[in-house]
Amino acid sequence: MKYYIIAGEASGDLHGANLMKALQDQDAHANFRFWGGDLMQAVGGTLVKHYKERQFMGFAEVILNLRKLLGLIKFCKKDIAIFQPDVIIFIDNSGFNLRIAKWAKEENYNTQYYISPQVWASRASRVEKIKRDVDAMYVILPFEKSFYDGYDYPVHFVGHPLIDAIADRTQISEHEFCAKHDLSNKPIIALLPGSRKQEITKMLGVMLSVVEDFKDYQFVIAGAPSQERSFYNTFIKQANVSFVENQTYDLLSVSTAALVTSGTATLETALFKVPQVVCYKANAISYQIAKRIITLKYISLVNLIMDKEVVTELIQHELNTKRLKHELSKILDDQERIKFFLNYYELEKKLGGKGASKKTAELIFESCKSNRF
Repeated sequence: MKYYIIAGEASGDLHGANLMKALQDQDAHANFRFWGGDLMQAVGGTLVKHYKERQFMGFAEVILNLRKLLGLIKFCKKDIAIFQPDVIIFIDNSGFNLRIAKWAKEENYNTQYYISPQVWASRASRVEKIKRDVDAMYVILPFEKSFYDGYDYPVHFVGHPLIDAIADRTQISEHEFCAKHDLSNKPIIALLPGSRKQEITKMLGVMLSVVEDFKDYQFVIAGAPSQERSFYNTFIKQANVSFVENQTYDLLSVSTAALVTSGTATLETALFKVPQVVCYKANAISYQIAKRIITLKYISLVNLIMDKEVVTELIQHELNTKRLKHELSKILDDQERIKFFLNYYELEKKLGGKGASKKTAELIFESCKSNRF
């Protein structure tokens, strides 16, 4: 069968690649055409556009690049029409994907959505559009099913794909990791500043401002696969810290603590049982808009899933050197760390067991077969 998959940014590339592998197990003749990244490309099929071509952070950046985005949407519709897939699979990335889904449903394509847009965070009115345009939704957060139930839209809770991604990785010891990257034997504090240039620039400078206050530790920046090494060089020289490229999971597996930009990385850090401080700072205009439409108590997935403050969130003006130094000192305390570990184990239980990609692939494949016959 022919599968057209649309994913955005690094996390979508990861989950898209794992879903493609699971679909290949179901369908020996799977033919993939996709928007994604290097991981999806490694599985096979045809990469149409790399996610690096449409990485815009916040409302202001989207508006500034609106002409480019509209051009990409037009191109995507044309490309789908030429390919004539049996199913279109959308992965997160709501701003782009919901626009394509509306058109696709009008054109009578089979539309399947893996990893729900965060309609529970803002603009819940979008649920009506999803009900109209999406044939099936596969959610990965436990509270999302009850949210959609409230709108009379049945969805499938398949568990979180990060459970699989982390469990299936090749293990590396701390000694091996440090030797490989020429690190010292000091405990490691990981810096995860995000994947987009705008957010890395805003976040990493503040993160590095506390390095001199923790001389008994070594700080290591996790380079995002979406950015070149050269982009980080100024930051590395500025604070004399270490850098690893596209090896975030290995880094987290040997880290004592982490400073993490809000997003999927907060959940990844928690699943590696690493105490963390969550950081977020946006363009001033984007932040003011977001404040008015987002209705959540928390911004990190860890706190949202647990429905309590497990990790400290330093947002906008609260993300400063003084606060960050204080919060990092706290999570290095042994008693505080025990609390983290207990909460993290409870979090993992809530996310369900392994097999999210497999479950989703089975359901999508069955949907395709039903549509064919």
